[in-house]
Amino acid sequence: MAAEPAARPLTVATWNVHGGVGRDRHYSPSRIADVVLETGADVIALQEVGSKDSSEVLLDALVGGTGFTAIDGWTCRRGDCDFGNVVLSRFPIVAAHRLDLTVGGREPRGALDVVATTPQGALRVIGTHLGLWPGERRAQVRQLLGALAGEAPLPTVLTGDVNEWYLWGRPLRWLHRHFEPTPAPATFPAWRPMLSLDRLWTKPASLLAELRVHRSALARAASDHLPLVARLAMAARAAPSRGAGSR
Repeated sequence: MAAEPAARPLTVATWNVHGGVGRDRHYSPSRIADVVLETGADVIALQEVGSKDSSEVLLDALVGGTGFTAIDGWTCRRGDCDFGNVVLSRFPIVAAHRLDLTVGGREPRGALDVVATTPQGALRVIGTHLGLWPGERRAQVRQLLGALAGEAPLPTVLTGDVNEWYLWGRPLRWLHRHFEPTPAPATFPAWRPMLSLDRLWTKPASLLAELRVHRSALARAASDHLPLVARLAMAARAAPSRGAGSR
């Protein structure tokens, strides 16, 4: 009897979309959606989803332009501060938790912790955007690691714009200790990447088959960050039955 064909590898990505405003200073939700599709991502964590008018404007355009399910994690909803995190998924999202990572006196920050059901089983993806101050990032990483402790063992991806400039800083050391180190290709600035602000870790470490930067001309124009894209090697597992609200 012929063997069944292997399942298509899963792809997870992260991208800071700079509020939908590109290097040309034009606000273009359709361009952001086109780049999301270019990456081939099945699940993508987005940061700085927002606009001068309303975060929903960009989010609605992303959903309409990709056909993906969206979970929003707004961190700021007042005045001209209207933005936050979003996870888009090609597959159903069956659980979603919004983590408040705000440190007193600093800009509101957060993380989205979702579980998607894929053809290979359940996949947990945590997308985040950490703060600019070193002490802030230390507190936020401690909180993220606390959220990871004691949970059911699902294949897990932690990803996002971690804003970590110090390669030997404690936040990166703690994350490497929990997940094992992963490659850190430069993603910022998009026109000449020099800094590895966008990161991705997996648990187990063997889940990560490939990590690359998406460098298309459209991606270089659409934001000040480039998307970071991972190919996963997932074995089939059962999906959880928890429910979640989605947009």
